[in-house]
Amino acid sequence: MYCTNSENFEKNDIPKTIKTKIAVLTPSEDKDFIVRKLTLSNGGSMPNHTNKIQHQQYVLSGEAKVVIGDEEFHAKAGDFLYIPAGVSHYYEACYNSDYQFLCMITTEDDEITMLEPK
Repeated sequence: MYCTNSENFEKNDIPKTIKTKIAVLTPSEDKDFIVRKLTLSNGGSMPNHTNKIQHQQYVLSGEAKVVIGDEEFHAKAGDFLYIPAGVSHYYEACYNSDYQFLCMITTEDDEITMLEPK
């Protein structure tokens, strides 16, 4: 058990992204799910891709264009996003602010497939 500020976790760059960092908040011994905190700095982006597992995301702060499948969303603080397994998605912090969100996934093996830009 622990209670600690999410700013205390190590933040790492994510390959193939621009100005994007990730911190894994869940203890490594957890067998059910993983909570990650992602930050796209203003102008940052994550390219179009799919995952083998679903994602559930809660926006902590900022705004971004998030495209899930063929739908474009103007995501902002307080929004919840659900991304089904196998559905393409990408992010752009294009509204003059950093974009920060929690991303919850299962501990099942994931497979990321990079796609052509939309």
